[in-house]
Amino acid sequence: MRNLLFITVFLFCSFQKSESPSGRSIRVENRVKKSERIIYFFFKAHKDSSGNEKITLHETKISDGKLKSTPFFDRNEVRKGDLIITVIEADGKEGARQLVRDPLNRELEVYEKEGISRHRASLQSAEFNIRFSYADNIQWVKVEKATDSGVQLLFTQKL
Repeated sequence: MRNLLFITVFLFCSFQKSESPSGRSIRVENRVKKSERIIYFFFKAHKDSSGNEKITLHETKISDGKLKSTPFFDRNEVRKGDLIITVIEADGKEGARQLVRDPLNRELEVYEKEGISRHRASLQSAEFNIRFSYADNIQWVKVEKATDSGVQLLFTQKL
């Protein structure tokens, strides 16, 4: 019974009648276009022998879908060691920007008898990913690191 109700509602929503200028009924099929896409960037971060951080773009994927919410980038939330990922459009303008907490110094929660505590884990290498709404005019991806003296460019790559 439930399936029958679902099919009836689906068919009712899919096919709607509209009036043409001549007054005749025309059957119109309502199709959803899948033009919404998401681009995923998969990065690897590691420290070299001198302690400098290196970022590499491991993989890029584009899939159908729509982001439920777009993260808001707030410059006031940036802390030392955090990464700022920016996609750049063909005309050189910044398309979108997102913040990634320091991937090589992760903050971990530990559950103990005394309660929850937080610890920093210093890693030699880590992987992280980020996603943006896809646009055909995205040409570059840029990764910057927040430091005491400002922002340091770590990585730029043409897509």
